[in-house]
Amino acid sequence: MTPPTIRDKKRKQVVIIGAGPAGLTAAYELCKENVESVVLEKDSVVGGISRTVNYKGYLFDIGGHRFFTKVRAVDEMWREVLGEEKFLKRSRLSRIYYNKKFFYYPLRAANALFGLGILNSVMMVASYVKAQLFPIKREVSFEDWITNRFGRRLFNTFFKTYTEKVWGIPCDQISADWAAQRIKGLSLIETVKNALLSQTSTDKNDVIKTLIDSFDYPEKGPGQMWETVADLIQKRGSRLRMESGVERIHWNKDGVSAVEIDMKGESETIPGTDFISSMPIQELVRKLVPAPSPKVLEAAEKLAYRDFLTVSLIVNKPNLFEDNWIYIHDSAVKVGRIQNFKNWSPGMVPDPMKTCLGLEYFCFEGDGLWNTSDADLISLATREVAELGLVSANDVEDGAVVRMPKAYPVYDSVYAEAVSTIREFVEDLGNLYLVGRNGMHKYNNQDHSMLTAMLSVKNILGAKYDVWEVNVDNEYHEEVREADDASVLASTQPMVPRQIS
Repeated sequence: MTPPTIRDKKRKQVVIIGAGPAGLTAAYELCKENVESVVLEKDSVVGGISRTVNYKGYLFDIGGHRFFTKVRAVDEMWREVLGEEKFLKRSRLSRIYYNKKFFYYPLRAANALFGLGILNSVMMVASYVKAQLFPIKREVSFEDWITNRFGRRLFNTFFKTYTEKVWGIPCDQISADWAAQRIKGLSLIETVKNALLSQTSTDKNDVIKTLIDSFDYPEKGPGQMWETVADLIQKRGSRLRMESGVERIHWNKDGVSAVEIDMKGESETIPGTDFISSMPIQELVRKLVPAPSPKVLEAAEKLAYRDFLTVSLIVNKPNLFEDNWIYIHDSAVKVGRIQNFKNWSPGMVPDPMKTCLGLEYFCFEGDGLWNTSDADLISLATREVAELGLVSANDVEDGAVVRMPKAYPVYDSVYAEAVSTIREFVEDLGNLYLVGRNGMHKYNNQDHSMLTAMLSVKNILGAKYDVWEVNVDNEYHEEVREADDASVLASTQPMVPRQIS
């Protein structure tokens, strides 16, 4: 297929659903091609889960968002938008709280050995050896996948509690696909080797940064990136419609023809030639008019989502702990992870004598935790952070709550077949492109989401990339060998799929 002519480009009108990283990246790329687009966002702020919230001048993320990537085009866009001067180089420090002790993550050999105890460590090694000699032959679940690579004892110690807290379902009901996508290529041997070599080796080629030890971060948080992109695309002629929820998506045998939005009670129909969607697939299918086949509708109803609460606490202390974030592997408390945003960037906290923490709670929309009042959630977070020994409750002086529905697509035993059914239907439409995390029901990072948008724009303009091949490379998404850093950023492989012939 040959690329469209300039005249063809001018005839295109692209409608983009969602102003998160994927939707705004699509609009940004279309601006470069002088193609008109309109971005529809149902919320009052841009950035999706990559937004930055401002509470009385204190800034916090919906989860921490590191800026690192293997994709040159993504890295170049970040620099184009913000410039090098707006990025801070941050050292990574994260730990696991387990059994009232802190363990560095990634692993540090001496810390793990003395923290777990020699007997427990020996038993973990024995469990690992057993898993290598007698592996689970058919890896179906997350539990199977981890046990085969780390042993059952280490799975029960460092994976089970936290993972079930995040997803709200047992590990044997979580698909092995999620582990393969998030921690592919990582094993106990590689983890131990990294812990030992990073401390003893002088040969850079021997050191595997299995979990990267530094990353870039905008001085005012990830929302700074997406607020800037939103300004740029509007200056270049794109339209951004906030608080404009899509109510109906009209289609026929020739494809999608228009979307109907509700903007503060007023209905409006927006036609287009091409449509890019980052809204959750389930919602997209429900909004199709006419309704698709029962098979497609049933597939959409099988998809599940995990929702997310951030409770931000303002603490009257200049320094609390050095970590960027801490994983809480303790079933006695509900909090799953704690961010220290001052350690991400000093610019996130306006008063240098205070600290801003983000306590993350994983839940289902409509459950007891989700429906708890803001005041009670702040009290819960204050009580739990004190119970963990990180902060005195008396030093917490204020707090705020942000609820994020459908933060994570769930990888259960039925999701893959359901997504495949919906994907087949969408591809038959011809002019509807699914991008991002929820748009594809795929655990894409920010850079993956951006790349799916970039490739979808290329497809609209005549290319033929399989966007679903993004984020299925054979390497762990954080694994970069020291000697390969420059070459990875100078190449778009293996992250960018080849065009379909």
